[in-house]
Amino acid sequence: MQMPDGLPAEIDLSRPSAARVYDYFLGGAHNFEIDRQLAEQIAAMTPNLPATMRAGREFLRRAVRALLDAGIDQFLDIGSGIPTVGNVHEVAQAANPKARVVYVDIDPVAVAHSRELLSGNDLTGVIHADLRDPERILAEARRLDLLDFDRPLGILLAGVVHFVPDADRPADIMATLRAAAAPGSHLVVSHSTFEDQPQEMLDAQRLSARTATEISLRSRAEITGFFGDWTILEPGVVHMELWRPESPSEVAENPERFGAFGGVARNDQPVG
Repeated sequence: MQMPDGLPAEIDLSRPSAARVYDYFLGGAHNFEIDRQLAEQIAAMTPNLPATMRAGREFLRRAVRALLDAGIDQFLDIGSGIPTVGNVHEVAQAANPKARVVYVDIDPVAVAHSRELLSGNDLTGVIHADLRDPERILAEARRLDLLDFDRPLGILLAGVVHFVPDADRPADIMATLRAAAAPGSHLVVSHSTFEDQPQEMLDAQRLSARTATEISLRSRAEITGFFGDWTILEPGVVHMELWRPESPSEVAENPERFGAFGGVARNDQPVG
């Protein structure tokens, strides 16, 4: 039996999905009523949350452009969600038509829709995998034969590491990913935080427990630690709006309102 839109029958539509809620907030069409109900409940508690989701996507786009300027032409986007307008491969391939992108997500709906949306683009691939199994992600990415791990790579983890609880050792996961990347590679991370946040934002975070991927809020210091010994690029790990805005008008008086830090680091370790 097939679900609507050709989705596999094993997809559970009785429980909201974090990827589909995110898609809804970004204005995407790949979500269901159960997701929209939770999204509206969260938005009622935190009216600026849709703007927060968009700010996260804008941070990712700016980071990808920065990596392109640094000569990066291949990207591993982990926790990609469902590609919508202005996603990584569109940004990258607009600047470099030969840029390659491999998307990774845990949500079967996100993966199914991604494969459908990317059909015919031979420079992109999609992997169904869990960030908590980085060895599998790396093995699957090599098997696709789209990325060359002997060359500089952009590893993108935008709004995903906060779905990994401390019990699953996120620092070890990040170390595994960094170890697989050649010198000159870049790491992009954005991550939700409890720092500088009002109580209503923290209350909304508790609603994430209703999805299969509860959010773990972390401090700037903890998030900075995910970059290991890589060189953190200016302006450092900052509130997302403050990371290389394209114009002063893009930065509001209270950039902390989005409740997340973002940063980019470069692997300056010598070969060997």
